[in-house]
Amino acid sequence: MTIALLAVGCTTQPTAGTAPTAGTAPTAGTAPTAGASRTTAFNATDTAWIQLMIPMNERAQLLTDLAPSRKTDPAMAALVTETGSRLREDMRRLRALLQLSGVPDTRPHEGHNMPGMVSLTTIEKASATTGPAFDSILTAALHAHFTHSRMLCASERIHGQAGQAKELATHIATNTAEQISWLDRLRPPQPAPGGNLAATRP
Repeated sequence: MTIALLAVGCTTQPTAGTAPTAGTAPTAGTAPTAGASRTTAFNATDTAWIQLMIPMNERAQLLTDLAPSRKTDPAMAALVTETGSRLREDMRRLRALLQLSGVPDTRPHEGHNMPGMVSLTTIEKASATTGPAFDSILTAALHAHFTHSRMLCASERIHGQAGQAKELATHIATNTAEQISWLDRLRPPQPAPGGNLAATRP
């Protein structure tokens, strides 16, 4: 069963000069050629999940990379440093899985904007702010990223086939759950409908 939720909400955005190119996964010419045994271990859900998680993490890292120069709150800075480290490690493992799957790195979601993905507009706004204003943009975007990443990983764990991919999905889901809890402790209470501060966060 193909993971339908991966394609939901894709909208194309301008990419000229904005799409990250560093660390691009190996091309089809460098992918393993050990034959069908490797490729058939991965089903359509596995490869769709990998090909979506890579650009999602790339966008999130573009945002976290801004933080050191934006004078964020020290507690927020610690979260962002840890998040950036985890994103880099997750992307390394995702690209290795894509190569192992034998699927060409066609980057099908290049320039797209999907639910939970940090948008190029958000990155532009964050680039123009510092201090509390930056922290506000950062926390909202990271919360959406963590939440949607968990949802995607949950679907991969149910519908995926490759053991390595499902193991990584479990790892990412556990990490994002921890990061959501950490982030929620740092976020101010959110206004409830009617204007009062809510006791809980979204």
